[in-house]
Amino acid sequence: MPEEQQNVSGKNLQSIFAPFFSPPKSPTFKFFLMKNLFLLPVFLLFTTIALAHDPNATKAPLLEWHLKNRHHLHASFLMMRDDKVFLQTENGATKAFPLTDFSKENQGFILEKEAQIVQLNQSKIAAQPVQLPAKKSNDPSMALLFGFPLLAFAAFAGFLFFKKSKKLAFALSLSGAVFLLAFKTEIAKKIMGTDPLFMDAAFQPFKPHVATHWDNTWFYVESNGIPTTHPMMAGITKWQQQVPIQQCYLGSNAWQIPLNPVLAATPVPVNPQHFLRGAIAIAANGIPIFNPYTNTGVDAFLDGQLDQWGGHCGRADDYHYHTAPMFLDTQSVAILPIAFALDGFAVYAGLEPDGTPMLPLDANHGHFDAAGIYHYHGTSAAPYMIGNMVGQVTEDATMQIIPQAKATPVRPSLTPLSGATITDCTPNAAGNGYTLTYTRNGQTYKVEYGWTINGVYTYNFISPTGTITETYNGHLPCEVPTATQELFGKNIELQIFPNPSAGGFFIRLKDPEIKELHSVLVFDSKGQLVYNKEQVGAALEIAGLAQGVYFLKINFEHGEISRKIIVQ
Repeated sequence: MPEEQQNVSGKNLQSIFAPFFSPPKSPTFKFFLMKNLFLLPVFLLFTTIALAHDPNATKAPLLEWHLKNRHHLHASFLMMRDDKVFLQTENGATKAFPLTDFSKENQGFILEKEAQIVQLNQSKIAAQPVQLPAKKSNDPSMALLFGFPLLAFAAFAGFLFFKKSKKLAFALSLSGAVFLLAFKTEIAKKIMGTDPLFMDAAFQPFKPHVATHWDNTWFYVESNGIPTTHPMMAGITKWQQQVPIQQCYLGSNAWQIPLNPVLAATPVPVNPQHFLRGAIAIAANGIPIFNPYTNTGVDAFLDGQLDQWGGHCGRADDYHYHTAPMFLDTQSVAILPIAFALDGFAVYAGLEPDGTPMLPLDANHGHFDAAGIYHYHGTSAAPYMIGNMVGQVTEDATMQIIPQAKATPVRPSLTPLSGATITDCTPNAAGNGYTLTYTRNGQTYKVEYGWTINGVYTYNFISPTGTITETYNGHLPCEVPTATQELFGKNIELQIFPNPSAGGFFIRLKDPEIKELHSVLVFDSKGQLVYNKEQVGAALEIAGLAQGVYFLKINFEHGEISRKIIVQ
């Protein structure tokens, strides 16, 4: 660099920029200058936004995977669980394949990556609990990093050239105000908001039995209320004679978790005086978690009302937990929340998010992390999960948090059966019911029950002296339609047209695939079956659907394909 440019003083700067900044004598030029000074806030705003993109935001690399039947796929590796490999495609969809479906080269890569993941979690020093997709939003920290120096430069220039200009001072002040206002929301999210991608990662290991989506305000969790991660009911010694059935926590009846939680001025205690109805949290496997105290004010665990996993059924035959589901922590490949409270804050098990041992808990049964974000912890002793609701919640007159998903009964609730101990609850072969076994006074009893696709529920109460049968008409069985399960290893050519439609859809398949097609089902946004067709040919017309979003499930011999269809 030339020497004369290295020693430019403030005066030299003033002489260089004088034609542009020196106060002119011409009234016309002065008007032009003062008018354009107010473009400075706009300039600063757009400059900081342009500089606010996270330079470290990168996506996991896409690799080419070779599967059986010469099926090729471009996707990134997520994890392996129960000999199933989870991949994420370029469009963000998650797919699962058996490990044995991959080529030997791919299998070697997968096992190596899985070993690295195991080692990382055993070391408990990971900086991030899970590798998440890049967040496509402005990072306020980058804006602050570059924006404030720009304001400082503008202020310095104003000091040099307009020492006596009050209007420039006002313009610079306005620039700072506009800058801070523009990033107020992003800064607030950085401090208190929850990234929905992080929340989604906690539920990911339990999909497709759990489905998630979100908007700017809420994170929605959908499930049918039946855990697939463990059996139910065994170990209960005080039984209310309720048995688990599906609950349609779907669509408008999904669980809602606030994405932007607000700290409560006075946390509301979770005790026998508050939140005695409904859930206070939703577990990562889609099962609601209730107050440890029942509606009679007793600790459900100490009273013997809970099974080996901390759950039982309510009056609507709805299965739910009353203690923290600590076992879910062992069913995830990383240190992730085991639940989210309905005030928006995460619940962890016995470790901190960074893998270190749990720190001392406050009276609310949690604490703030280094970034200033609050989270709860589950423990084996009372209050088990939440001592007080740290975030703002609304409790209605019936002592439940709203909004709250609703459980639907199909029969009247019963009274406690003294002396009964549940020993087993086994699903039937058809997958539409259970056999619950219990002992009482040294004898064995059973409740065999199930439901049809038309919502007819049959209960057989089997005792040593005979069987009593009761039948009820209830809600239709439901599935989690937003959890799309693809038919892997098959290159099925499926056409659905038109979509969206004014009321009719055509489904067309290639001739060789017709013989593998078993049935076509359509579910509405609440998960209720509205169309069922077997013995389908090469083309099928679906008509008569009302306006709305539907989920089409096509069953083949070796799997199924789900698609979303829209009736306008």
